[in-house]
Amino acid sequence: MAEITVTNWFGNIVSHPLVVVDANSVDDIVRVLKDPVQYPSPVRVVGSNHSTSPCGVADGGTLIRMKMNKVLNVGDDTLTVEAGAIHLDLAKMLEAKNLMFYVNTEIGSLSSGSAACAGTKDASMPGEYGQVGSYVTGMKMVLPSGDLLEVTEADQPDLMKKMRCSYGTCGIVYEVTYKIRALLPMAVHHETFELEDFIARLPELKARGESMFYYIFPFDNKITIEFRKYNPGATGDPDHCAWGLRNHFWGSAGPKFGHDVSQNISIPKIRYGILDGFNATWRFQLENLVCGDYTIPGDQIIHYPPVSDDSRYTFSLFAFPEADYAVCISDFFKFVKDYYNEKGYRSNLLYVGYWIMQDQQSLLSYSYNGPVMTIDPVSTANDGWVDFLAAYNQFCSDRNGVPLLNQTYGLTPAIVQKAYGDRLTTMQQTRRSYDPTDRLLNAYFKDLLG
Repeated sequence: MAEITVTNWFGNIVSHPLVVVDANSVDDIVRVLKDPVQYPSPVRVVGSNHSTSPCGVADGGTLIRMKMNKVLNVGDDTLTVEAGAIHLDLAKMLEAKNLMFYVNTEIGSLSSGSAACAGTKDASMPGEYGQVGSYVTGMKMVLPSGDLLEVTEADQPDLMKKMRCSYGTCGIVYEVTYKIRALLPMAVHHETFELEDFIARLPELKARGESMFYYIFPFDNKITIEFRKYNPGATGDPDHCAWGLRNHFWGSAGPKFGHDVSQNISIPKIRYGILDGFNATWRFQLENLVCGDYTIPGDQIIHYPPVSDDSRYTFSLFAFPEADYAVCISDFFKFVKDYYNEKGYRSNLLYVGYWIMQDQQSLLSYSYNGPVMTIDPVSTANDGWVDFLAAYNQFCSDRNGVPLLNQTYGLTPAIVQKAYGDRLTTMQQTRRSYDPTDRLLNAYFKDLLG
């Protein structure tokens, strides 16, 4: 039999399952889990398979591709869907009904099953969480035994906190209920700061009470902040162009340019001079064109093609305590410059970051202990990327950074244990109680949650 090869969306995480199953119904999932002979372990499930870590790898086992994508119910403040329903499609459907998600995260191909049980990232709107799953109020799962389980925030709040970070290791999510809200206009604008000015003014910037997402340019010593806030008093017609421009450059044109320059310009000084010039143009566009008093929150969600091409990019993430961020970001600027001088490598795109409110809705929330700010390298995986991430991981762990199990590449048990401590131990015990035979446990999660 020919070997089966499946990759994640970007193409750098490779899996060799023995069996691949398309799940079009709950019965399809139950059948797999009840027959370990025909459908060997580990059993893993993927939606769009956009994770940058080996979450969905099922080497020697069974890979389930989630195809259940129906909208089951839309209420005034709740939305219930099957686990394969995609975030962007749902956001557009809600918008047509004058409704919206609380978190309109950038990756539009996020499946509802992943949103329910895995980590996501987005800059917190004022007084709100930054993870999609924090607004998941219920989920239905198939347990490793093949039995069904329903968990709701109303009836089992402590269990919900564990299932929101179970990453498919306790059961396979097939139905999800979100808390939603009435559609609100949103204002957005960008400002650029020198690093030293950003640090000095950080208390003032946070006091504005606006969402902060930021583009980080260490080699130009600059940070451009995207400020967002709801603007219920907005009048006139909504501006759909601002986010469209951002999404085009951030989601496809920028990565494509970075990829092509890296492939075709061999002299580093010229290559990175061109990329720095492109980043300067990007800052100008953000400051002058990606702005408006009346935009639609769902417009910031980016459509990614089902199969990636040369416009694809990948990323990683660590979150740092807000109180430590001034030191961490200063150290990071020095770190990437020193790394380039010593190793000759730098990302061919840029770095980004998010301010995220304290969030204890998930046991393994990266902002469980307080508000955080992140540092996220972004790249087309130009030569040297993986080695750089190993150094970046250690840099972040040394400064008490907290990773995401599905979006931070190259994690080690030591780094994860240091970041999550006793909460990781609790999650390991919970996983074993639901899956004592390790039916759903691949090698990656065996290292981290076994």
